Amino acid sequence: METFAQAQSVSNRYSLISSPIHTILVLVVLGGWAIWHKSLADQLSLTANPNRVRFYIVTLVYEWLLFVLVVAGVRYRGASILIVLGDHWHSVRNVLRDIGIAVGFWIVAALFLWVFGWLLRIAALGRNMHFMLPHGGLELTAWIALSVTAGICEETIFRGYLQRQFGALTKSAPAGILLSAVVFGLAHAYQGFRMVILISLYGAMFGILAYWRGSVRPGMIAHAWQDSLNGVLAAVMRH
Repeated sequence: METFAQAQSVSNRYSLISSPIHTILVLVVLGGWAIWHKSLADQLSLTANPNRVRFYIVTLVYEWLLFVLVVAGVRYRGASILIVLGDHWHSVRNVLRDIGIAVGFWIVAALFLWVFGWLLRIAALGRNMHFMLPHGGLELTAWIALSVTAGICEETIFRGYLQRQFGALTKSAPAGILLSAVVFGLAHAYQGFRMVILISLYGAMFGILAYWRGSVRPGMIAHAWQDSLNGVLAAVMRH
């Protein structure tokens, strides 16, 4: 009986939350977007007066559409979206706990990224993508909206959905974390090869956090804060 119970627990832990075909579709859409996004970013970097707001809005809309695609696939399978996101917050204490976890994670992740960036000889994330960072109040507002969207959508897609799907397909949580982190890095290929490596490592840290916490909510908070901070600091430094 104990062996059967353990086997059942492992089966539930590594159960698919959508069909493999749906996962392939998500990966194809991600691949197509990565190619198109690089083209958009290249155009932006070569334009004298780039329309950053349009770039932010296009990216924001894409991320929400992919979010809807993921949720639709999970719901079609008959699974609850809470499997992807983690359990509801039931009290203010739960919210504060996840905010505290997010703050601690952000500090540790920032230190690791600084070390990895130095090893990869990447001067700074902001310098590498300076042409994308906001100028002025309107662009900063759009950037923050995009940053919040990235926190919600990307953590849901990569850590909540793909990490669980890869883990189920390989019957291995570490493999799920690693594979979703690699896909996360490749989805940001427009930032260059070295940045793909750094962002993959960043994604692995988010994956470990989501697995440990059993929820993507702390990752959403840390992700949205980090992206927003990049834009705010860039705007402040220009003034």
